[in-house]
Amino acid sequence: MARLYRSLLFVPGNNPRFLEKAKSSPADIVCFDLEDSVPDSEKKNARSLIKDVLKSRSSYSSSIYVRTNSPVSGKIPDDLAEIVQKGLDGIVIPKVNNSRELAKIIKIITTLEKKRKLKSVFVIPSIESAEGVVNTYDIASSSKRIPAVVFGVFDLLNDLKIEYTKQPEGAKYSRAKIPVDARAAGVLAIDAIWQDLKDVEGLRQDCIIGKSLGYSGKSIIHPDQIISAHELFAPNKSEIEWATKVCAVYEESTKKGKGATVVEGRMIDEVHYKQAKALLELTQK
Repeated sequence: MARLYRSLLFVPGNNPRFLEKAKSSPADIVCFDLEDSVPDSEKKNARSLIKDVLKSRSSYSSSIYVRTNSPVSGKIPDDLAEIVQKGLDGIVIPKVNNSRELAKIIKIITTLEKKRKLKSVFVIPSIESAEGVVNTYDIASSSKRIPAVVFGVFDLLNDLKIEYTKQPEGAKYSRAKIPVDARAAGVLAIDAIWQDLKDVEGLRQDCIIGKSLGYSGKSIIHPDQIISAHELFAPNKSEIEWATKVCAVYEESTKKGKGATVVEGRMIDEVHYKQAKALLELTQK
């Protein structure tokens, strides 16, 4: 399956109608949510609904991720026990502060995969606190499971005791730092959501800013936002040239019976190859 990161659409896990509508979503990643959009009284129901959805994985054209509850919530073991199963492509972990707490979560995932004889899933940490921003490189480079990180602006602002505005001054440093650290770790970065659904032009300008900072895509909270994200995070010339080199070198390496290889001093493995191939396929459509 193509792995692009232009759009990550959050879908409330306790809403059967939204879960059904997501089948036809053009989003690169559909992320069923167990966290902020689901009240505590609905967590158990949401896990059950998502578990059933994963059984019909072939009905969805997007990559399928699930956002668990946060590490400090105490709910992650119950979340993972239900969602780590066949049909799952990846997991978004919200409010990751450091690599140590992430390692504990990945250990649970690994145990469940071995017990259930499943392939490894991807893990996308969400950076939503001052501590998380400081530790982004360490978090992003802590596991080969990580293809990207997400910037969560609202909880960051809350942590910094800053009022939300559409272009919050207090988040500028964090927003700029996260994609730099992600790229240094060899992974991508997905920008924060745009909350005002009626302000389409504001969304477009925010995508342009995100792209200029090095983000590869946008977190999305409504299907109507996908078109703008895909248009404005479309690959540029340098990305296409890089993807072409990655595919050529990696394919030549595999012909010689080798796996990971190096392109212009950077280590490239199967994850990078699939991402590059997906990007090139997109430009040929």
